[in-house]
Amino acid sequence: MNDLTTSASHVSSQDDLEDYRHLARELEQAIEGEVRFDAGSRALYANDASNYRQPPIGVTIPKTVDDVIVIHRLCYAHGVPILSRGAGTSLSGETVNHAVVMDHSKYLDRIVDIDTANKRVTVQGGAVNDQVNQALGKYNLVFPPDPSTHEWCTIGGNIGNNSCGVHSVQAQCYGHGPRTCDNIHALDILTYDGVRMTLRDGYSEQEIDEIIAAGGRQGEIFLKLKNLRDKYAERIRQCFPQTEHMPRRVSGYNLDDLLPERGFNLASALCGTEGTCMTVLHATLKLTDNAKHRTLMVVGFNNVEDAGDHVPLIIESGPIALEAIDKRLFDNEAKQHMHEETLGKLPEGDAYLMVEFGGEDSEDTCAQARRLIGKLKEASGKIVDYQIVDDEEKAGSIWAVRKAGLGATAFPPPEQQPHWPGWEDSAVPPDRVGNYVRDLKDLYQKYGYVGSLYGHFGQGCIHSRINFDLQSKEGVETYRRFAMEAADLVVSYGGSLSGEHGDGQARGELLERMYGRAGTDRGVSRVQAHLGPAVEDEPGQGHRSLPAR
Repeated sequence: MNDLTTSASHVSSQDDLEDYRHLARELEQAIEGEVRFDAGSRALYANDASNYRQPPIGVTIPKTVDDVIVIHRLCYAHGVPILSRGAGTSLSGETVNHAVVMDHSKYLDRIVDIDTANKRVTVQGGAVNDQVNQALGKYNLVFPPDPSTHEWCTIGGNIGNNSCGVHSVQAQCYGHGPRTCDNIHALDILTYDGVRMTLRDGYSEQEIDEIIAAGGRQGEIFLKLKNLRDKYAERIRQCFPQTEHMPRRVSGYNLDDLLPERGFNLASALCGTEGTCMTVLHATLKLTDNAKHRTLMVVGFNNVEDAGDHVPLIIESGPIALEAIDKRLFDNEAKQHMHEETLGKLPEGDAYLMVEFGGEDSEDTCAQARRLIGKLKEASGKIVDYQIVDDEEKAGSIWAVRKAGLGATAFPPPEQQPHWPGWEDSAVPPDRVGNYVRDLKDLYQKYGYVGSLYGHFGQGCIHSRINFDLQSKEGVETYRRFAMEAADLVVSYGGSLSGEHGDGQARGELLERMYGRAGTDRGVSRVQAHLGPAVEDEPGQGHRSLPAR
């Protein structure tokens, strides 16, 4: 266990290493769960789905909430950063860092309570997204944010990244809102210094004052956050994209949730902080009525930017999902013999919009699809072909084509050159998708990059993996120039650097280009200072400050 003589990539002094060994022994004696500070375990937890690799100080796998509390207490006493980890599906480097990792996914995965009367569910942070929705299925309720990794990703991870997903359109049109933060009722959290508190989705000014008057650490935190809000309220109103126009603003802290008109919503404000402020112990989620029947319509276009032009009209029809895929993506799948039969049966076109409707029955959903295609034909001459799919199994095979997008573009034939995350997640107002995609493709061409374009077009979120050269000094320098120009481009559209994957190590440095120096330096550092130092997490929790979010 104490195999720390083969030091990590992070440079540590001999005093540090001896302190880590001492900490490992204390943790072994104090918690029920597992303590793994050996080189093999540290190597296993050094990676996530991103471009980054950083061996942790050590790994803990808590069995109970009390274990999590003890890990905080001991790491805080040693001045050692901590990092909560869910499934490690992060694409932005939030789950890797020089810290003591807490893996919530093995034991802390319980569904604690399902409250059908109030349409809420309470879960532990390690509960898997799909398993929660499977448990809710018999009540015809759903937690709509469903990232493509929904079979593995955890709710703690969803909260850390402020995740969205395919059916965030359903949450926007028929529920509480598209992002995880819009669907949080309460959080049971732990600060780095070990203070446990439950935060709700809103407080009156009288309640805030009463909490402050009661004193203690919670009163201190509320006071400092209220002062921060009052001092920078106008700046926050000016800097933050309005959610009614920009549903997928995930980059940066949700400082706008502290505003009086948002009800000082601390539960929502802490979503997307990527572990820099707190650890989630339990979360109470707001649920949406699920659709009884679903019908999928696939609409073909000549290119993905033409498809993007049609997003506003389609959203007016009230779908529960609106996704896009382009020719490069399904060509890559075909060349890798992925979903060949399904690809051969798709309608004509070099890009598709996948529009899903929900309703009472087949008659209802198919009628919605037919009405929409009539409006699209009347409004545009750019539709190449379409197909209405009312069979659940056939629709599922088409959705599998969309879901395979990330894997199909990772090592695309024939060149087998890796395509990397790094600018895979930008978002703009949905009514500006078409023009943004045109400009983004022009930017690819300027830098000699290629990459497929797909994603959650219904909410303006564009996914793309790009053939960056991350192996040479010159390639990395070119990537940095591209990232900065791409950041300026998306900001010029009133958009967000991230539409669901979070900033992490991939985009944290670029936040100043979105919010300006005052918005990043002051807002981010002050929130971290009030709640405690923190480290980036996956989707998750964790503690220390790198890179600023």
